[in-house]
Amino acid sequence: MKKIGASLFLAASLAAGIAQTNLPPTRQMSLQDCFVEALQHNYDIRVQEVNPQISEFSLRLNYGGYDPTFSLKGLHNDTKQGTTIQNGQVILPSTTQGNTFTADLSGSATPWGMTYDLAGNISETHLKKSFNTNTFTFPDSSSGSVSLTLKQNLLKDFWIDRTRLSISAAKNQLKISKEGLRLQLITTVTAVENAYYELVYARENLKVQQQALALAEQQLTDDQTRVKVGTIAEAGGTIEQDESQVAQSRANLVAAQFTLAQDENTLKNLLTDNYPQWHDVEIEPTATLTATREFFDLQDSWGKGMTNRPDLQQAKLNLAQQGIQVKYDFNQLFPTVQLIGSYGLNGAGYQYNDTFNQINDSTSPFYSYGGSISLPLGNVSARNQGKADKATEKQLLLKLKQLEQTVMVEIDNAVKQAQTAWENLDYTQKARLYADAALKAEQGKYAVGKSTTFTVLQLQNNLTAARSQEIRKLADYNEALSNLAQQEGSTLQRRNLDLWMK
Repeated sequence: MKKIGASLFLAASLAAGIAQTNLPPTRQMSLQDCFVEALQHNYDIRVQEVNPQISEFSLRLNYGGYDPTFSLKGLHNDTKQGTTIQNGQVILPSTTQGNTFTADLSGSATPWGMTYDLAGNISETHLKKSFNTNTFTFPDSSSGSVSLTLKQNLLKDFWIDRTRLSISAAKNQLKISKEGLRLQLITTVTAVENAYYELVYARENLKVQQQALALAEQQLTDDQTRVKVGTIAEAGGTIEQDESQVAQSRANLVAAQFTLAQDENTLKNLLTDNYPQWHDVEIEPTATLTATREFFDLQDSWGKGMTNRPDLQQAKLNLAQQGIQVKYDFNQLFPTVQLIGSYGLNGAGYQYNDTFNQINDSTSPFYSYGGSISLPLGNVSARNQGKADKATEKQLLLKLKQLEQTVMVEIDNAVKQAQTAWENLDYTQKARLYADAALKAEQGKYAVGKSTTFTVLQLQNNLTAARSQEIRKLADYNEALSNLAQQEGSTLQRRNLDLWMK
């Protein structure tokens, strides 16, 4: 029996140790800790972070319009021709063999719309003529040249062309994508802050419900004692009222526990990209719900919004990009006027070396210069494209003005919300103090038989509601400040997180 008892004791000890090991780990986290986790692991941020990278690659892609094109070609010719008569003379049959090599390097030069073409070629020819059974071989010949041709646009495609337009659009898109990332950072940081306050509220509210249950159970115990000593009648319904209050308090406690678990999951979802790893972690906020009164300057908040709101900056960038498009459209109305110039060197001889030497000696130069002009008659396409893009620019300007007005309204509402939250907080704090005092007074009356259980229980409910409402308004006020910063676009600066954008 002693061995069995010892075995049971050892098993129980091991089970207790295992249970202790498997308890959900508790992680104390400040609000700043939550920000750091979210900025590193939040899925929305990680998805949005890719957009500037894509825009950067797209920008580099558009610079490919200035990449030079190099081509190299080699060709062997073998031509046989029979006897022919030209101008009464007999042309002997012949065989001509030759090799030709050409190379070319061409492209566009920035930033003036100039194009260049550097070309070179060399060929060698071998000629044979036949008469009856005799074959006559003629000396080999070689020729070649190297030249550079430049074309400069003077009107159309001079100050802007399709490549420069694409580069400008890509630069703007890069800025827009960065503003999109900043918008997501602000959105996520605000969501984390609000979720953090909701978690603190849920934990505090759980304590309130626990206090309410303790009050109800104490009232039940006291009344059961009074029934036993005959202070109150057993059949008066008092105990039933107390038990009803206890049952309701336990139901409220269960609901508060569920709210706490739900709010904790909401915060975890914002903090991690690996939820199973965090599932059993209990987040314990290190902060408490406090409130410091802030005085608001609507004009200052409007100024921040006009400067910092990412969506407003994106709208301004879109308008600026459309302005560049209109500039391009205007340029396309002009005729294509080009200055053309070329310079090169010729070479000839019997062998390749003779040709190369003559080109190198620059004894046979050639050059040309001139110009060209072309204009589509009517130019209907360019003119109507310009009108359409001007109308789009006007529309974007109206949308920008509309968004600016919307931002001002949103900031005004956020300021009023924060002011109202502070006033409500002040009143709920007073209501809690009064409810506490009223309950204590009524409990004193009840102790001497001058009050009823119903009244005491009702005042207990009032105190519980007042306590819960007070911490609710504390959370609301802090969240209102967070939402105001979001509307101003100043969230990252307010929380010293703007370095994440650099």
